[in-house]
Amino acid sequence: MRLKHALMAVALAGVAAAGTWAVLGSAHPAAPESTFVLLDGSRQTSAALQGKVTLVNFWATSCTTCVAEMPEIVATHQKFRDRGYETLAVAMSYDPPSYVVNFTETRKLPFKVAIDNTGAVAKAWGDVRITPTTYIVNKRGQIVKTYVGAPDFAELHRLIEQLLAEA
Repeated sequence: MRLKHALMAVALAGVAAAGTWAVLGSAHPAAPESTFVLLDGSRQTSAALQGKVTLVNFWATSCTTCVAEMPEIVATHQKFRDRGYETLAVAMSYDPPSYVVNFTETRKLPFKVAIDNTGAVAKAWGDVRITPTTYIVNKRGQIVKTYVGAPDFAELHRLIEQLLAEA
């Protein structure tokens, strides 16, 4: 039983640590090399994220938290998009493409939406399995914050402001 609790504590510490890179000041890991297939069939690589502050959100139409947070993600995108901020929503491989397209169109999502139909993108970004999982990538293409579950949007906005102000 002690081993189980110890392993659980280590796992929780790892999840907590993943979101504290910016606080601890340690080196930020580079966003993984990956190719996103957008709904219009075009492709975008993670290298194209450099030069902008980017929110990369792994989500699914069947995820109630994802659906509930989407209006806040839209509002965040609209608030910062004219200042060098980008949003990329990545639908999980198990999400039927027709559902993703319908969701995107009916909600008029104003940002890029990709479908990870093979699961390769989620795997590259730390083997994402829990939705929503959101990464904040700085202008240098480094992951500075990870949220598992819905972010605290006031805190997220402060972080985006800080990252946009960086050279």
